[in-house]
Amino acid sequence: MGERVDVSRWAMGFNLQEFQTTLRAPVTLSGTGVHSGKPATVRFMPADADAGVVFHVIAQDGTTHELRALHSSVGSTDLCTLLGDLSGAHVATVEHLMAALFGMGIDNVVVEIDGREVPILDGSAGPYVEAFEQVGVQTLKAKRRYLRIIKPVRVENGASWAEFRPYNGIRFEVEIDFESAAIGRQVFSGDLSPTMFRNEISRARTFGFMKDVERLWAAGFALGSSLENSVVIGDDNRIINMGGLRYENEFVRHKVLDAVGDLALAGARFIGCFRSHRGGHKLNAAALRRLLSDTSAFEIVETSKPVRGRSAELMAVSAPAYAPWIL
Repeated sequence: MGERVDVSRWAMGFNLQEFQTTLRAPVTLSGTGVHSGKPATVRFMPADADAGVVFHVIAQDGTTHELRALHSSVGSTDLCTLLGDLSGAHVATVEHLMAALFGMGIDNVVVEIDGREVPILDGSAGPYVEAFEQVGVQTLKAKRRYLRIIKPVRVENGASWAEFRPYNGIRFEVEIDFESAAIGRQVFSGDLSPTMFRNEISRARTFGFMKDVERLWAAGFALGSSLENSVVIGDDNRIINMGGLRYENEFVRHKVLDAVGDLALAGARFIGCFRSHRGGHKLNAAALRRLLSDTSAFEIVETSKPVRGRSAELMAVSAPAYAPWIL
């Protein structure tokens, strides 16, 4: 556990943040839940170091339920990622919000919400990124600790699979393959940084097929879905939205966005490469569960202070000092 890894060779391509962060000031957004169709307001507030991301879900009677944004809190991954108990206190569709926090390097925040589903806004993480940049990010005095992948971990489900592999950076390699000619096979690979997330991932919208709408409505899903917040593919395999796509391969970029949000629930940023083929929320959650259940597959590290003539290094630290996934 005392091994040191020289990170000087990735300084140009990987933004290694030494200290934890939070927001400089509160910021509020309002909208409609894509599945519930109900309005909700979310208020993001600065939080102390080591607080992590904590949801305060305000019930109709005014009581507040606290839900930590951790994999151990995941209650469902059907069409979205839900924290808590569906029959009790919960908050649904957290993945875009979590992706924005992870992608923009924000570690600690309290998310107060007056509903049970995070607003879908325009179907992407873009509005969250804009809100966070509006108030700015505050650096705290506590060291940020990373979960560094040290051996491959893989899960499979039929033709679908996902895996974590060692890598000097935070990298996503995602491939999708749909029968629909409007999507087909798409691949996206890239090292994650705030700039990369903002420019290449954050504005990719959720998507669906017109043929599935009535089935989803009957099941109580997609009640708030519209062309304002979703890319919709018609029965003729054409994009219905008047404005078309924001990126040529927007579909796979949105799958990357979802993966970033789902893996943010590890409770610590990972250093490694996440790869998936024909994945989704369930597979992302299964891969993360498999990783965190194998303590030989990762170690917890933080940066050391640079010494004269030497660059900063990563130093492994005692895992019990920061193991939020077991809470």
